[in-house]
Amino acid sequence: MDRTALPIPVDRNSPVPLYFQVAQHLERMIESGDLAAGTRLENEIDLADRLSLSRPTMRRAIGYLVDRGLLVRKRGVGTQVVQAKVRRQVELTSLYDDLAKTGRNPGTRVLSFGVEPVPDTVARELNLAEGTAVYAFERLRYAGAEPLALMHNYVPASLLKLSAEDLEVQGLYNLLRANGINPRIAKQSIGARASTAAQARALGETRGAPLLTMVREAYDDQDRAVEYGSHIYRASRYSFDLTLTAW
Repeated sequence: MDRTALPIPVDRNSPVPLYFQVAQHLERMIESGDLAAGTRLENEIDLADRLSLSRPTMRRAIGYLVDRGLLVRKRGVGTQVVQAKVRRQVELTSLYDDLAKTGRNPGTRVLSFGVEPVPDTVARELNLAEGTAVYAFERLRYAGAEPLALMHNYVPASLLKLSAEDLEVQGLYNLLRANGINPRIAKQSIGARASTAAQARALGETRGAPLLTMVREAYDDQDRAVEYGSHIYRASRYSFDLTLTAW
């Protein structure tokens, strides 16, 4: 495969560092699909010379995208584009909906499913009575053929009839809405940790790879607790986006 010569505009009068201008432009091309997974870039020396940039500047731009999981350096091959990350706005949506909306072909494998008394910690978070029956299930969520997230959920069994087969073909929020349950508000905590051996195997990562974590307690438009979720995501393939404003 030939290396791709990239049209990268650089504004030397901008206060934005040159390496970051290059990195941002490449990131946009990867996320838009203009640079497909597997595309080989020009080597850093040729790219620096063509853009009249220093080699350390170009090395820093490429290194930034390697660290973000968008490019990979391969000995004897060069620098290649890898699958773009899933970028998700921090709002009350489901991962299934977000993947479907962006054409990422969501898929699900249900790893466990059953009805059990609500665990004490979940009961406290959702303000449920001790012993309340909940659906407890774990799913492996895919974007196309690539594993992306491990998802543990508890849903009050009194809300709807739910099955593992339903969860294989639909997102949880789709199933809730189909039963007249409309998630309205949620408390959400985002963090990070290293993967265990079992998590790494499930997600196609190496042991100790960084994972993003998200814990959510969601309520519907009648103020009923509808979901407790504890999810982990591959940090190399996934990120949360936040928009901040000053009042």
